[in-house]
Amino acid sequence: MKIYTKFGDGGQTYLASGIKVSKTDPRVDLYGSCDELNSTLGLALSFAKDLRLESHFLEYLKSIQSFLFEIGSELAGYVPRDSNEGTVVHLSDVESLEKEIDRLMEVLPEIKFFILPGGSSMASALHIARTICRRLERDLLVFIESGGEIHSDLRIYLNRLSDYLFVAARFVNHALGQEETIWKSRTK
Repeated sequence: MKIYTKFGDGGQTYLASGIKVSKTDPRVDLYGSCDELNSTLGLALSFAKDLRLESHFLEYLKSIQSFLFEIGSELAGYVPRDSNEGTVVHLSDVESLEKEIDRLMEVLPEIKFFILPGGSSMASALHIARTICRRLERDLLVFIESGGEIHSDLRIYLNRLSDYLFVAARFVNHALGQEETIWKSRTK
């Protein structure tokens, strides 16, 4: 099988549903952003190979990466028959993120100031993933508001995922003994 088809040379592609669309179609943007988020999580995980981090935490991140592949497929128009009301996301997936956020927060210091993205390479990559996730969520809302149909559980999952990625970045910095950078106003 060849990796190139030359079909996209004309600026069009096929959604997973088989519908031919322009590469500027909002759905292509959505699954492209999901792929970008997934790739950034892969980058973050690549930094973890030489770090001593909790195995459960790393496995959880890897499971999110696999799940994002399924979400990307859904955004591209493919939904498995055994999906819940047209989505691969279930409220239990949101609850799982919430439980993991709560678990990680138990070991983190209380936030008293705004925290700037940064710290270790892995935490920095997780912060980038968080911002991509927020953009994907905003683009998803634009799609919905323009008449596109997306199950609300998927929207809720992405909102909670961005929260999780913020906490995950803090968790990595904390586990590595990396001090967080506190925002300081330039006007003081």
